[in-house]
Amino acid sequence: MSSTDPQRLPSEGRPSEGRLADGDGTRAVRAGLPEPVAYEPTLPGPVFAAHYHLPGEPTGPYTYGRDENPTWTHLERAIGGLEAPGEDGVETLVFASGMAATSSVLFSQLRAGDAVVLPSDGYQALPLARAQLEAFGIEVRTAPTGGDAQLGVLDGAKLLWIETPSNPGLDVCDVRRLVEAAHARGALVAVDNTLATPLGQRPLELGADFSVASGTKQLTGHGDILLGYVSGRDAEAMAAVRRWRKIVGAIPGPMEAWLAHRSLATLQMRVERQNATALAVAEALQDWPEELGVRYPGLPRDPSHKIASQQMRRYGCVVSFTLPTRARAERFLEALRLVDDATSFGGVRSTAERRGRWGGDAVPEGFIRMSVGAEDPEDLVADVLRALDESAR
Repeated sequence: MSSTDPQRLPSEGRPSEGRLADGDGTRAVRAGLPEPVAYEPTLPGPVFAAHYHLPGEPTGPYTYGRDENPTWTHLERAIGGLEAPGEDGVETLVFASGMAATSSVLFSQLRAGDAVVLPSDGYQALPLARAQLEAFGIEVRTAPTGGDAQLGVLDGAKLLWIETPSNPGLDVCDVRRLVEAAHARGALVAVDNTLATPLGQRPLELGADFSVASGTKQLTGHGDILLGYVSGRDAEAMAAVRRWRKIVGAIPGPMEAWLAHRSLATLQMRVERQNATALAVAEALQDWPEELGVRYPGLPRDPSHKIASQQMRRYGCVVSFTLPTRARAERFLEALRLVDDATSFGGVRSTAERRGRWGGDAVPEGFIRMSVGAEDPEDLVADVLRALDESAR
């Protein structure tokens, strides 16, 4: 049953999309809320239930806690309304983490003998997925994100997996062009939309079959929950994703789902602040006397800017740059006062890390991935520049 099926819950008593809810802020604040009920909370609290009252035949919307939960339904409606505003027929499913969502698409759509194209410069856990895919007899091809290099390895593939902007290198590929080429060859296309969020990019509008993301990052924005989701239009493909979620039990807890939905209300405000500050940081780094190889799709001089500006509405909160040595990078991180040395990205508190410490990314030893938070831009820029100066001594 689709997560937008009106039998699940009372219809949403909200302005129809395209009329009164055209703005991202309005949409984010109202997304997924049920019809108002007198003396009830606007956003119902989390439903903690392993089972439900189930007389007779199991034909109702909620039967067992591994399959469905009303708190998930509200969140799935909300995310679907952000990924594809005003569209009917788009289904969203939430998962326990971003990798659970990623795995659900890969392993529900592919069979032994199929071929899949993955980014060679994508999220560092993808090689783990690759090893498991190959163990199941699936051919894995790889290509870098930039330059639409995927075009050369698409023939005969069942699925193309795109990560744009890529993490951590921030390269961008032309989603429309790749979707057209993949579909012409009979391949499905999944886009990892984690870094952009639905407010920065809408893969389904660009023609993709799946939009997949980690809700752990900027979507929820506080670094306190793990979550993932998959959105898609094709009912058969999404039924396979739903079946995979049921089989492996990769489900979010109701409290995590409720916290995620609560956090969506501030998404537009957080994104606007963080993206604007990320551009300010990137510009300051670009003007630094040393050549730092700064990457940020919102910079006009960035190699990805032209394509990004054609398909992205906002450019994200992640900035990357490279210091000459590992020691210099570690001194820089130690000198920061407003930026935590931590992994992940998208939170309201800025973080940065020497990405090479994990060993899974093909980056220089001095490569820094910085996630820009919601601090005052002037304070954050000053802290970064001071740390650069101190670390050079």
